[in-house]
Amino acid sequence: MRVSKVRLSPERRKSLRSLSPVSFSSPHFACFVMKSSQQHSRANLNLMKLLFKPHPWHGIEIGEDAPERVIAFIEIVPNDTLKYEIDKASGYLKVDRPQRFSNVCPALYGLIPQTYCGEGVGAFCAEKVGRATIIGDGDPLDICVLAEKNIPHGDLILEALPIGGFRMIDDNEADDKIIAVMKGDAVYGDIKDISDCPEDVVERLRHYFLTYKSIPGKGKKSVEIPHVYGREEAYEVIRRSQDDYWSKFPYFEV
Repeated sequence: MRVSKVRLSPERRKSLRSLSPVSFSSPHFACFVMKSSQQHSRANLNLMKLLFKPHPWHGIEIGEDAPERVIAFIEIVPNDTLKYEIDKASGYLKVDRPQRFSNVCPALYGLIPQTYCGEGVGAFCAEKVGRATIIGDGDPLDICVLAEKNIPHGDLILEALPIGGFRMIDDNEADDKIIAVMKGDAVYGDIKDISDCPEDVVERLRHYFLTYKSIPGKGKKSVEIPHVYGREEAYEVIRRSQDDYWSKFPYFEV
């Protein structure tokens, strides 16, 4: 197989040599470039994205039309019998645990890049349920994407249109699940709000999240979904998660 080479101008080579050698071998290479935004141009950052795989959480952009349309990084598909999640340090998918029961995730499941469930998301949840002690769970914002087509594996990105969400609370931490449809999907693509979604589909998703962390012999985890909310509230959760992200990681902004 023929492998093409990337040709760099002398000026670009000189610029790249000024980067620390450690940054090239580090799994946080993309983050290093972002931290160096005052010293290196955005053009260099774009070049690095061509040469190195971006971190799914930090290196992939949420999308210019967020929150109305977002990029979703898919970790789990409906036929997975293992639960995968992003390893925050490396950006690789890792096995979190086998699915304990016969139920599997009934939708594409993953995260929205450049989001973080921190102070803003936690405060919004606390306000809505009337419990001041709730905090954000410290993870990227989760997303479930409804799609007609069978997608055989995760570790991919797609465009999704949020239609609502679950206000999920896990051990007193806000763990919202945004519900979306895949852009252009023949079956779900025209749904604008979760109120238009078939009730059985919503209830199947809700049941999955209320049970997916249960471990036989260890009792029930404190997981609850007090509210199912619509599109506009989903937009607000996404906006707050974006604000939380840039507050948590200001040095990633270029």
